[in-house]
Amino acid sequence: MARSMRLFLIRHGETVDNVAQLYAGSRDSALTVHGYQQATRLGQHFRSLDLTLTHLFSSHLQRAAKTAGLVREAQLQPKGDAQSARPVPEVNQLRILMEQDFGDLEGRKWSEMQAELQTKPGFVGVETKEAMGLRADAFLDEHLLLLLEETAEGSDPVVAIVSHGIFLSTLWKRLLRRLPARSILLLPELQSTARPSLEHLGGWSNTGYLELHMTRDEAVKSSIADLVPSPTSKPDVSQPVKSKSHDNIGAVKAPQATMQEGTGEAGVSAVTVRDAVDARDTTLIASAPPAPSNTRVPGPHITCGWTTTILTINGKDHLKDLKRTGGGVGSSRHDASQQGIEHFFKRRKLD
Repeated sequence: MARSMRLFLIRHGETVDNVAQLYAGSRDSALTVHGYQQATRLGQHFRSLDLTLTHLFSSHLQRAAKTAGLVREAQLQPKGDAQSARPVPEVNQLRILMEQDFGDLEGRKWSEMQAELQTKPGFVGVETKEAMGLRADAFLDEHLLLLLEETAEGSDPVVAIVSHGIFLSTLWKRLLRRLPARSILLLPELQSTARPSLEHLGGWSNTGYLELHMTRDEAVKSSIADLVPSPTSKPDVSQPVKSKSHDNIGAVKAPQATMQEGTGEAGVSAVTVRDAVDARDTTLIASAPPAPSNTRVPGPHITCGWTTTILTINGKDHLKDLKRTGGGVGSSRHDASQQGIEHFFKRRKLD
């Protein structure tokens, strides 16, 4: 007997601020025409894989919510010759899934970052890693881990979370803290790429996704106690389970910033943004006050007995052969009132 969950951590489609190279965290940047096409392709891709989502979460910001909405629309389409649409969950939009808030850098060019941090009096700083971590923990405790606990044999939920590049990296790291020690597997074909650690698998391209398959064998439930770390210890998730087909996650090398990380295909990397912020005067960055010394901080809730297999890292097969519309149209803001050429030909055919 086994319980399982399939989980997708998805980044939104390309936005006008990605193209313009502007900081957009809490700023509600719109999808471009190309970004809309990316999200449409993602929904069609999931449908072609015969995925039936049971839960769909997104940030409340429109770039993530619209991407999730397009995934949902594809799910609503009838399968094969069936005339009735399959049941599809509504998109659960949550503020805690929003991107890192860049403070006074919102809407500014990336090149202005250093000067702003150094010279502007009263500068409103970037949201800290700790603050993002608290938001990620809240989502895990209030939503995702509850689904794991409620998962019954044979229910096999399929969960999609549409968020933002930097926050998804934080969410993944916080999820790792909740998984039992030595319970992470990596497919052999993914091990050929050298990665610094499980915490740093790489960035998310626009509509790229991390795919996880989580399973729990009820037959070994009696041995779960062996997997539970002490309340004050941190689970060792730096290496996957050792086996003949899962020896390691590849050679360790220094992380490299690429155009695919963080802010995405048209942007600087999340690593670049974070490192630049960390290098500045930390007094400019707001942080939560430390807990009183007499307050006991509980350890994170551990998902005992679950094994997680990483199936896909930055999946973007759905973007193969997708070309940006020329003449600047592809990089322009998507306008829902403007219908595509496919609709035009369908209408002419009906006429």
